[in-house]
Amino acid sequence: MAIAWFLKKTNFINMKLYFPDNYKPKLDLKQTEKAIKFVKDFFQESLSAELRLRRVTAPLFVLKGTGINDDLNGVERAVTFAVKDMNDAKAEVVQSLAKWKRMMLAQYGIPAGYGIYTDMNAIRADEELTNIHSLYVDQWDWEKVLTAKQRNLEFLKKLVNQIYSVILRTEFIVYENYPAIKPLLPDEIHFVHSEELVLRFPKLTPKEREHEIAKEFGAVFIIGIGGELSDGEKHDGRAPDYDDWSTENSDGYKGLNGDIIIWNPILQQSLELSSMGIRVDKEALLRQLVITGLTERKELLFHKKLLRDELPLSIGGGIGQSRLCMYLLRKAHIGEVQASLWPEEMVRQCAEHNIFMV
Repeated sequence: MAIAWFLKKTNFINMKLYFPDNYKPKLDLKQTEKAIKFVKDFFQESLSAELRLRRVTAPLFVLKGTGINDDLNGVERAVTFAVKDMNDAKAEVVQSLAKWKRMMLAQYGIPAGYGIYTDMNAIRADEELTNIHSLYVDQWDWEKVLTAKQRNLEFLKKLVNQIYSVILRTEFIVYENYPAIKPLLPDEIHFVHSEELVLRFPKLTPKEREHEIAKEFGAVFIIGIGGELSDGEKHDGRAPDYDDWSTENSDGYKGLNGDIIIWNPILQQSLELSSMGIRVDKEALLRQLVITGLTERKELLFHKKLLRDELPLSIGGGIGQSRLCMYLLRKAHIGEVQASLWPEEMVRQCAEHNIFMV
């Protein structure tokens, strides 16, 4: 059984929690532990077969200063430590593996149409702890080689539909094994560009737009994450050196990336399950480094390899393991399906509302 660790703190004015009315877990603790393994095993095997992915082992940390680690929105601090036997060289706990995976595609010599996936475990020390956010991140990170002709919106949508079909299959198999958990997801996922959401909901924040569109369709893929929109804002932040968010697509908007978002009726809010996209080629990398004012990154190891054509064109993303389990098992807090650090007051309040950390 996993263990929940508590952090003592007295001031919880900013603690953001949602407690569903009359919440009662569908599964007890023992059933939950078995169901978590069942969901993870079934999903990753199905994903591997659907996308033709080979499983590989991933690093927990990488060397600082190589450009391999991702900086996400550019503000999150990586957990760093000195390595004694490497002259105190600094290593960083990974925040995601987008760049590392692309390097592995080259190292393994993976041909177009095939790819890799791995279990990614990360620490995001700056994460705000909520029902769906934790210090500990576990996800399936995947990356697939594509051809130059496949760097388009239609191919991106094809991959999204394939991934969504695996999610639907997993939801059904959970129902087959746990009949109390009825399927809720729609048969198809709806595609919408972030610019369309601006035009439709001009007075709402990006997160509020996600809530509205997810509630309406049940499951959506929001295209174009990272570039500036017509209102002068970004839908959300993206680093400039993995997803391509600046190339114009066939809809006339910019962006060859996006997020899979579903409606969570337990929490009455949208829930992001996956961030993914077609990766930058040389032109997109240089363009996005200029846009973000980070042209000095051209001198880092990863960026040099990409600019020298030593890395294949690819598409990839991450799928949250705990978030998927949380949704499919109808849990109200991510702490019910993963072991992490939680403030003592959060644990106490959750217990009062029938939410018990594993």
